[in-house]
Amino acid sequence: MMVRTMAEADARAIAGWHYEGAYSFYDMEQDPDDLGELLDPANWGSSYFAVDDECGELVGFFCFALSEPAVVEIGLGLRPDLTGRGLGPSFLETGLAFASAQYRPLGFRLAVAAFNTRAIRLYEGAGFRWVRTFVQETNGGQHEFVEMSKPA
Repeated sequence: MMVRTMAEADARAIAGWHYEGAYSFYDMEQDPDDLGELLDPANWGSSYFAVDDECGELVGFFCFALSEPAVVEIGLGLRPDLTGRGLGPSFLETGLAFASAQYRPLGFRLAVAAFNTRAIRLYEGAGFRWVRTFVQETNGGQHEFVEMSKPA
């Protein structure tokens, strides 16, 4: 997999992705602020990046933000038809390697919806550890999240 600067076609495709069941929580249209960030060209190549497979097909995206000294906040999404197929570890490692080279952080942090045990297992397998749980207003309601971090 390869990380590259996001283009308009990528952002529009991602904006139209729809996940099944409880995972529809991650549909971009669920949160107008997230959707607005994704579709803002100023963010393409600065915080939003597309991920292609070896055939050059869009498979996902990463969002990176440098917070407190040398910690990279990570957001990510894998194309809905590719979830649950064992691609998570290589996809995540691709993004972490890119962020390491780009930002030279001391650590990484992410937040994941508490119901998403599949993603939590993936992150734990990659060395992320629970920091805390918190409730956040998003997607039209109050939702519990797990903050996770790991050293770079």
